[in-house]
Amino acid sequence: MAAPTKTFPVDRLTVQIYPSSAALVTAAARLAQHQIQHGIRERGEAAAILATGNSQLQFLDTLVKLGGVEWSRVTLFHMDEYLGIHSDHPASFARYMQERVEERVHPKEFYYLTGDSPEPIKECEHYETLLRRHPIDLCVLGVGENGHLAFNDPPVADFEDERWVKLVRLDETTRRQQAGYGYFKTIAEVPLYGLTLTIPALCAAEKVLCLAPGKHKATIIRKTLHGEIGSRCPASVLRNHPHAQLLLDAESASLL
Repeated sequence: MAAPTKTFPVDRLTVQIYPSSAALVTAAARLAQHQIQHGIRERGEAAAILATGNSQLQFLDTLVKLGGVEWSRVTLFHMDEYLGIHSDHPASFARYMQERVEERVHPKEFYYLTGDSPEPIKECEHYETLLRRHPIDLCVLGVGENGHLAFNDPPVADFEDERWVKLVRLDETTRRQQAGYGYFKTIAEVPLYGLTLTIPALCAAEKVLCLAPGKHKATIIRKTLHGEIGSRCPASVLRNHPHAQLLLDAESASLL
């Protein structure tokens, strides 16, 4: 496994800095593999929540190619979806996961949020029921430029939320970031609302791996680690998790 150049705690969070994004991804894939294997050894099966976004592309590809996981014993979830988006839309997170994960490893089950459900509140309730049926061994996520985790932007992030899945209005910063990925021509095309796993749902995982490579993440990483713990920077909640690791590269750690 690639070794970090520096490891240190911030409250209960373990922070690891790697020399490059490639080294970060290799380490993250190994950590994810080990955690999923652990779940299978302990219970005969495992469950994990995976994230989308550009920061996850190389990680997911590396994890799939790494092997060593009996995927037929693994149930997978993803953490958000745009409201009104069909699963065949280029920006659909369900499509992202189908193409990059499900069609390659054929897990026991991959449960998807239905963005174009005619009753989105009931869809949230249904997905929450599925989540609560499965002890989550692993959650792998990224950090948005405004500190969001999934679609938990600062205006809607609730560290004590009783719900595990909810419908939220997307922050302008998040919509601009999503438009920058190239799946929408303009920010006006990015949906105003999304379905998201809440902060408590993400943090219910036995282990959380947060991957945040790149210089564009340096400012929010500094705020996450050195600002106050609160909803103005949702990612700061990771400092409360007993088994969370934040993996950075030299660029994202450059302001620490």
